[in-house]
Amino acid sequence: MAKHDTAQESTTDYRERLVPGPGLFLAVLLVVPAVSLVLTPVNAPIAVPTAVIVYVLCAVLLFTLSPTVRLAGGVLEAGRARIPVSQLGEIELLGAEALRQAIGPGLDARSYLLVRGWIHRGVRIANIDPADPAPYWIITTRHPRRLADAIEASRAEAGSA
Repeated sequence: MAKHDTAQESTTDYRERLVPGPGLFLAVLLVVPAVSLVLTPVNAPIAVPTAVIVYVLCAVLLFTLSPTVRLAGGVLEAGRARIPVSQLGEIELLGAEALRQAIGPGLDARSYLLVRGWIHRGVRIANIDPADPAPYWIITTRHPRRLADAIEASRAEAGSA
């Protein structure tokens, strides 16, 4: 029985942490020479170790402060926001250009955004809750099709229950 439940959860559940790619972690490496240059005149022996510690702290913060997109139990969580899948309408997959348009000139200021600049794909999901002022959610994701499929599967599961 537990194996069946696990298999069922895997088709409707989704989880993705919106962690920066390796390029951003490499760019943050520039903090090492910057901190070293600042500290060398003050105390040369501690300049490089302190710079490495500052880099590690920056990298850890980038990782730990990255939001999560999660779908479980019929609820979509994007960052700190939550919405039941029953309140979600049409799902539109957004490529790089469509995402740029959606969060730029095509943006409705009332919409909910979970956008990270290092991810160039996403989804726009209509919000059909009449009490919620946000007309749609825009979420960047590395796997827009998988997220959309998980939402559809969760809706189908909720409808059959």
